[in-house]
Amino acid sequence: MSNFLAQPAAPVVSAASPETRPATLRVLGCSGSIARDCRTTAFLLDDDVLIDAGTGVGDLSLDELLRVDHVLLSHSHLDHVLGVPLLADSVLRRRQGRGPIQVHALPQTLAVLRQHLFNDLLWPDFTRLPQPAQPVLSLHELAVGQTLELGAQRRRIRVLPARHTVPAVGYAVLGAGGDFVYTGDTGPNPALWEALRGLNLRQLVIEIAFSEGDRAIATDSLHHCPSTLAAELAQVPGHVEVLLTHVKPGEMPTVLAELAARLGPGRAVTALRAGQRLSLG
Repeated sequence: MSNFLAQPAAPVVSAASPETRPATLRVLGCSGSIARDCRTTAFLLDDDVLIDAGTGVGDLSLDELLRVDHVLLSHSHLDHVLGVPLLADSVLRRRQGRGPIQVHALPQTLAVLRQHLFNDLLWPDFTRLPQPAQPVLSLHELAVGQTLELGAQRRRIRVLPARHTVPAVGYAVLGAGGDFVYTGDTGPNPALWEALRGLNLRQLVIEIAFSEGDRAIATDSLHHCPSTLAAELAQVPGHVEVLLTHVKPGEMPTVLAELAARLGPGRAVTALRAGQRLSLG
């Protein structure tokens, strides 16, 4: 299998880049489900952009929640979106005059939120509250291949293809010192590696949800297990920091041991942990 990142390309950053300081990423949640000390997927970029909004959002203080201006969703599954309605409820009365929190996702993901979540049945429609003309949330479509500029630091974020049971994406945070990639929930995905061509990949957060004993479940649900992830990582050069997310509670020792047995000696991986802070780019 070819190692398409063996010669990293120079980072694509214009001379007029608005970035003024290195990006930081706070891991709020990185578990595939809940248990004590296990929170589902949520990352805070700088202090105003959420990448996914699982149960980890609940660890933010009210003041920290108030600073969130954008939410990037990878897909519509509950463990990645349930923080959005609760965030809206928490800041509704305190966000007057600041404009809505902008929720960015694929059109299919936004359609699920409109039909099944913000429907005044499962949850109030916070895209119309407290007033239709001045809601606390607004929904914004994105597309694979698009590059957004978000947050006070105007971080450049590229939308990447993911392969899951529902329409899904990943995200790349582009930086002068290197690029950070979060795959979102995905199984084996040739389109992802093609999309990464030309990036100066520095850090890769990639999911692995199941142990090898549950390979059939992983295959059916389009998640990774050790054998499928090891095959994918054969394409990633050794200088890239690989960080694992989405492991089911209680499965970490087994998953790490099975994955290590399938990786070569030059491929180190690390499991993310809630509360961890990463410096990007």
